[in-house]
Amino acid sequence: MKKTVVIIDGMGGGIGAQLISKIREINHEELEIIALGTNAVATERMIKAGAHRGAAGENAIKVSASLGDFILGPIGIVIVNSLMGEISPAMAEAILAAPGEKILLPLQQDHFRLVGMESLPFTKIIDKAIDCLKERLSVR
Repeated sequence: MKKTVVIIDGMGGGIGAQLISKIREINHEELEIIALGTNAVATERMIKAGAHRGAAGENAIKVSASLGDFILGPIGIVIVNSLMGEISPAMAEAILAAPGEKILLPLQQDHFRLVGMESLPFTKIIDKAIDCLKERLSVR
């Protein structure tokens, strides 16, 4: 049975693009990757990285977040006004309410701090997220 992975990112889409590139390396034929960007630039970059399809904007995220068996992105996608204000209350609510399992990257931002977590290089955080996805795919 095909599994759907939704990648959500904003701003320039760089985090989402890196996640998608790593997911494509899994070479799991039963995975569909959907890129949801807070803006068109982020979505375009994620599609170029290998997403099967994508959409941009608040309504696209509100409607499509629920399509994923898994939702990956920076933790800011569930915090209102994060990603420099790109995450609206409706977006954060839709992502949190979506039934898919969330795998969130603990990336700091200026207006909040995550404490009690080891500080890792960004590439290691991406690798850990992909390892978590692989593990969860084998469980389901």
